[in-house]
Parts: sequence; structure tokens; C-alpha cells
Amino acid sequence: MPRAVPGHREAVAPLIIGEPLGQGWGQLAELALAFVLSSGIGLERELRQKSAGLRTHALVGVGAALFMLVSKYGFTDVLEAQRIVLDPSRVAAQIVSGIGFIGGGLIFVRRDVVSGLTTAASIWITAAIGMAAGGGLPLLAVAATVLYFVIVPGFTALVRRIPGSRFSPAALRLTYRDGQGVLRNVLTECTERGFSVNHLTSRRDEDRSDIVSVTMLVQGRGPLASLAGALSSLHGVLDVDAEDIDAGRRD
Repeated sequence: MPRAVPGHREAVAPLIIGEPLGQGWGQLAELALAFVLSSGIGLERELRQKSAGLRTHALVGVGAALFMLVSKYGFTDVLEAQRIVLDPSRVAAQIVSGIGFIGGGLIFVRRDVVSGLTTAASIWITAAIGMAAGGGLPLLAVAATVLYFVIVPGFTALVRRIPGSRFSPAALRLTYRDGQGVLRNVLTECTERGFSVNHLTSRRDEDRSDIVSVTMLVQGRGPLASLAGALSSLHGVLDVDAEDIDAGRRD
């Protein structure tokens, strides 16, 4: 058996892998898991008729998982022992930065009202779930998906039970008969109850020119249901629909 000579370093033959690894059934299963979980989140967004729905979330989740798999296995054919060493986390860091461009495009600001935050956050967590699935952490990916459904649908019902503050905007949609001074009375009622009107749009009915629909963004300390009830009792008001911005379709 040869003995090592002191001070002498044995030459190590370079190890060159001729074909990228990581193209087996295990990686396909991780990709499929990312597809299933992200599609579940996308379906929830689609049912709520959000700007980013099933297709967007499925693509983000699968794309993030694929980036992780490429980062882990995509460069094994160029590895060479003691010469080329790659960091598998380099692509993962770029996913975190890059997903912000998609999320940022979903957030809209109109005056003091911000909408789209929940949908942008769902895109963000979908990318994280895809990364976990592609990174070989299926338990964390499934757990994060479960927590998503606890937070978004579950917390929505909880938020509706919390009294709104004057910083929480709400949308009021009214239908009334024109020519009776109804809009003036509506604005007066809102002011007297401590609500401010930040934005107002109106649309006249195509079939009946005397029917007008108005959408107002209001903010105030009092309960929104109380304001809606008071407005519905005004003469000439035909219908009132109140909706919290954070719980409605604008997320």
C-alpha cells in the first residue's frame, strides 16, 4: 500500500460531469407539487375575480420552482473539482427580487386609496411556495399554502367583524332618481355622520335617463352599515350597496 510522502500533494483528477443532473422523477414531482399548490391559490383569486387569477398564480409558482431546480442542478455539467464551484442559492435570491416587478404592477393608488395589495401579496407567497417545492421542501410548501387559505378567506370574515376606522376606505354604490336633489342630500348625510367622500363617479342608466348610479369612496369612524341604512331611507334613493375596499374585488 503506497505511503503518503510528507509535503507532497497528490494530484486530483478533475471531475467533469458531462450531463446535467436533476432531470428525474423526483424533480418532476417537485414541479408538479408547485403546480398544484399555486393553482389552488390562483383558483381562489379567480373565484374572487381579482386582476391576477388562476393562470398568473400557476405560472408564478411553476416558474419559481423551475428556477430553483435550475439553480440546484442546471450547471452540474460544467462543475470541475477544485476549479469550478457554484452557489445553488444564487438564482433563488434573484427570484425574490424579480417577483417584486409583477407584484408592483398589481398595486394601484388612486388619491389616498391603495388597491391590489392582497393580490400582490398572493403573488409573492406563491413564488415562495414554488421555491420551497422546487427546493425539496414539500412540507413547508404545503404548510404555507394552508396558511394562505387561513389568512385570506379566513381573515376576510374576521376583518368584517372589526369596526372600521376612519383610515379604512369603503365603496358606496347608490342608485337614485335624478332631478330631486338626491345627491346633495346624500353628501349632506355623509358629512353629518362624520364620513368624507374622497372620490365620486356617476353613470346614467341607458334605458332610463332619470336613473343615475353613483360610486363613492368614503372614509369615517362610524359603522358603514349605519351610513348605508341612512342613505337608503332618503327620498329618491332606490338602492345602496356598501363594500369594504380591503374585503372587496379591489384587492
